[in-house]
Amino acid sequence: MAKHILVIDDEADIRDVVCLSLEEFGGWHTAGAHSGHAGLELAQQYPWDAIVLDVSMPDLDGVTVVENLRANPATSHIPVILLTARVLPSDQARFGQLGVAGVIAKPFDPLQVWQQVATIAGWDT
Repeated sequence: MAKHILVIDDEADIRDVVCLSLEEFGGWHTAGAHSGHAGLELAQQYPWDAIVLDVSMPDLDGVTVVENLRANPATSHIPVILLTARVLPSDQARFGQLGVAGVIAKPFDPLQVWQQVATIAGWDT
């Protein structure tokens, strides 16, 4: 059964590349959201298998989005995978405290990002 993944990133090019990789190589269904607010709205409208979330966004950053997802019973169970250029140990520690499933560092390989998502989510590839 195909997975359904929500990709939240304010940069259209990155959002499109991640969605394309997940669809073409993973065989999964995706939807994209252009902002944290839009992502939170979409997250409640469908039973997503995972959310791939950019950390640095102008309206709501990824940390705030994760906090909102975790506070909502309808979305608290969805595994969140952060997509970020912030890979310092202090950032990693902060992300770990959020209870995210994992982190994918930018820049990422578009041909491999679907495998990274599968590994982090614990899906067989």
